[in-house]
Amino acid sequence: MADTVTVTTPSRHPLRQLLAASVGNAVEWYDWYAYTFLATYIAAQVFPEDADDSLVPLLAAFAVFAVGFFMRPVGGLLMGAVADRRGRRTALTVTILLMGGSSLLVGLTPTYASAGLLAPVVLVVARLLQGLSVGGEFAASTTFLVESAGPGRRGLFSSFQYVSTTVGQLAASGVAALLVSSLSSGQMDGWGWRVPFVLGAVLSLVGFWIRRGAHETRSAEQRRAPEPRLFDALRHHPRQSLLICGITAGGTLAYYTWTSYLPTYAELNVGMDKADALLVGTVSLAVFALLQPVGGMLSDRYGRKPVLLFFGIGFALLPVSLLRALTGSWLSLLLVQLAGMVLLTGFTSVSAAVNAEVFPARVRAAGIGFPYSLTVALFGGTAPYVGTLFKDLGHPGLFPWYVSVLCLVSSVVYLRLPETAHKELDR
Repeated sequence: MADTVTVTTPSRHPLRQLLAASVGNAVEWYDWYAYTFLATYIAAQVFPEDADDSLVPLLAAFAVFAVGFFMRPVGGLLMGAVADRRGRRTALTVTILLMGGSSLLVGLTPTYASAGLLAPVVLVVARLLQGLSVGGEFAASTTFLVESAGPGRRGLFSSFQYVSTTVGQLAASGVAALLVSSLSSGQMDGWGWRVPFVLGAVLSLVGFWIRRGAHETRSAEQRRAPEPRLFDALRHHPRQSLLICGITAGGTLAYYTWTSYLPTYAELNVGMDKADALLVGTVSLAVFALLQPVGGMLSDRYGRKPVLLFFGIGFALLPVSLLRALTGSWLSLLLVQLAGMVLLTGFTSVSAAVNAEVFPARVRAAGIGFPYSLTVALFGGTAPYVGTLFKDLGHPGLFPWYVSVLCLVSSVVYLRLPETAHKELDR
């Protein structure tokens, strides 16, 4: 664990800092998640049909989703280095402009019928750019939020990482649900699926404007110090890098399963109506956002480990039973999704604080960004693809076991994790 050094006073305008980080982060994640909720429409328009297997286009769409995740470690490393060298605010303004441009590119992607193979190529390029942006966003905004917090409030402030992420996801889900319920199938296939991405590009400009007024949290001492090299965090802090991987593995798989893939899982495995699944997902996400500050405050008072273990042990024991409880009714999906999100709060509300408390300030953003984003790419980004692949292979029941095993592994890491809630943050 990093040694504690000189501590500087957090920002005098914490609410302004929260707004700058949260609004921009919400816009970033709105753009990212819109793809997930509209994957079935994108698959039908951008990828060629397979006469022998109707799941092939959807698998291709989720494969592109996963490809975007594998740019996130690159973004975490590069944008994290920008945050460590040039400041957290500079990195945050770059990432949101990059996300806006890539979201617009998704919205303008041609169909396979009109452009052939160019269509999936354009989509892949857009998702790669989005992955670069999101990887850098998490590294910079996590560092920015925790460094903006006052004494005893790092858990609370860090919880807004997932409050804003969930608000962005909620907005994407809500827009998708509104479009699906108000437009015909032909309109959705023709132009409706493009609307959320064009809207996201416009919202990115709003986030950029808000972030320009944020207060830089990198201390004067850090600005005077020699600039860190690109791989200094990995080279000098390998244990901390591996620790973040272990903390994140189970959490990211459970997160993307319950917040993104579960509606599609219900559609594929129990015949859930698409519009009902999107509506249930939207309601569940609203509850999930409200739970985050509660988890953050509990971790500030009682420590990070108990909150993390609440998540880890719960998800090691319950995913199989919860997913088996799904039926074709919207009520079963709502109950299953809410139960999982209560448990999931134990991870999402404190992970940003734990990650920031692991690394010293000099390499904090890059140190968080690369191992976290790599782990998310390996386990979170592939969750929809793995779940759909199990279904395609005729073994959908294996997927919840996969979630349980990985959460059990992370629980072992939580048990051995040093408690950092009441230690001073290296600045």
